[in-house]
Amino acid sequence: MKIDVLTLFPGMFAGPLDESIVKRARDQGLLDLRIVNLRDYTHDRHKTVDDRPFGGGPGMVLKPEPIFEAVEALVDAETHVVLLTPGGRTFNQSIARELAQEKHLLLLCGSYEGFDERIREHLVDDELSIGDYVLTNGALPAMVVIDTVTRLLPGALGDDQSACEESFSQGLLEYPHYTRPADFRGWKVPDVLLSGNHAQIQKWRQEQAQSRTQARRPDLLPQINNNQLQ
Repeated sequence: MKIDVLTLFPGMFAGPLDESIVKRARDQGLLDLRIVNLRDYTHDRHKTVDDRPFGGGPGMVLKPEPIFEAVEALVDAETHVVLLTPGGRTFNQSIARELAQEKHLLLLCGSYEGFDERIREHLVDDELSIGDYVLTNGALPAMVVIDTVTRLLPGALGDDQSACEESFSQGLLEYPHYTRPADFRGWKVPDVLLSGNHAQIQKWRQEQAQSRTQARRPDLLPQINNNQLQ
């Protein structure tokens, strides 16, 4: 997969994407990641990317010219352009699976008061938000999307089955995990996990996932039921 990120703050990406699973995916050639500075597509000596909003109001708005020029230089027939904005649909594991099927993602990171509306109307294929809160810019949301999608690329994890059993992969929160020692300060690992009975272990894990989801994220359960009916 190829991912390009268009941002005003390329320095923010140094570090988080050079470690762990994302680094391994890049080293193995599973992920081709480029961080592109929006200011490289300006033509004035101040490298201007924003201007005051028509109609007045606080803050500055990202101008269409550099973003259109950058996107048009970076896209090809297989590019899926994603705008990272508070007004987008809320990013989740299901959307991550959708994006992982794409061959080329171009992530547009917002800043200031946001984008000139013509960018939204004429350049993008999708709009995503990582939650109902306001961040300084779109760099952190871009990193979240990259990390989540990379984990779903075949070969990115040591065991591809891991991605199938994590929280949200099946709609439920993940079941509890235990490791050695079996008895720590008098707190013991459930007997079923020591039994060697794989059918009973699977049943226990499914029950735990259901009960944990019911207690912590009951909002997920109607979605699961609807999916099972379809």
